[in-house]
Amino acid sequence: MFNIIQKRRYFFLLSAAIILPGIIAMIISTITIGSPFRLSIDFQGGSIYELTFTGPGASEENLREVFARLGDDNITIQRLTNTDETEANLERWSVRASFDTTTGTIQQIEESLEQIAPFDRTRFSSESVSATVGAEVARAAIFAVLAACVIVTGFIVVAFRQVPNAFRYGVCAIVAMFHDVLVIMGITSILGLLFGWEIDALFLTAILTTVGFSIQDTIVLFDRIRENIPKYLGEPYETIVNRSIWETIHRSLATQLNAFFIMAAILLFGGETIKQFIFILFIGLLTGTFSSIFNAVPLLVSWQKGELPFVGKTNALQTATAEA
Repeated sequence: MFNIIQKRRYFFLLSAAIILPGIIAMIISTITIGSPFRLSIDFQGGSIYELTFTGPGASEENLREVFARLGDDNITIQRLTNTDETEANLERWSVRASFDTTTGTIQQIEESLEQIAPFDRTRFSSESVSATVGAEVARAAIFAVLAACVIVTGFIVVAFRQVPNAFRYGVCAIVAMFHDVLVIMGITSILGLLFGWEIDALFLTAILTTVGFSIQDTIVLFDRIRENIPKYLGEPYETIVNRSIWETIHRSLATQLNAFFIMAAILLFGGETIKQFIFILFIGLLTGTFSSIFNAVPLLVSWQKGELPFVGKTNALQTATAEA
């Protein structure tokens, strides 16, 4: 049986190799554009325009030129797929711009669009988005993560009260959770710099979903360790933990693989507007599974064996006494 715990330092280094480039990307992004990520209108405020053309001629380039002349050269353009066969000859586009919708602006947009392709004014629609909505959602997400930290730590301390040093289990679960959040944030920042990806409210949904999956997997692993400690008295703590991982790893992988297959199908055949969210969620569930098995539990062993800074000597003495 492969000893996962024995290779824990390599897994810690792998996590650092993934997280550090993301942190660097967030620093670069903050310096260049003023925030760790490119923000969509959900956070900046602006308008979403639905455009319909009855003939050829529209392209991302000339649409971008139209909105640049109106004062916004940082827009997001998506070509929408027609699901109605009777409208197969129509071209539909979604444009997200930072300026607010006004009557004068709509008239200017319509006149400019008619110059590049046959434009259907009757199908033109616009929707204003306030930046305060995105800010409120972001604050709610932050409070939700902090509340999850307190609740999970308290739950583990109570549920694992018969296990020595129950508080450590809660701390390790929270560390794994923040590991997953940093991975998602870092990869999103890198994609923003390379491909212009912007974050919206769905990005926060992906983070909260990842947090839930990560904590669930970690608690399942910790619970098996709790069950095996009295069952295998006399065995080294590292051996008990490694056995617990292998006894539960099939459950974690089976659960995640079902979700991965569904998300892969959506990425291949789903609409453009949801693919970015699904990709971020895919990365989140992947790192959540990894962190539960290869970070949270190995970190617990390192703490028990006194390998962590500042608490090393005390923990080493306690572990040696417990194993004796």
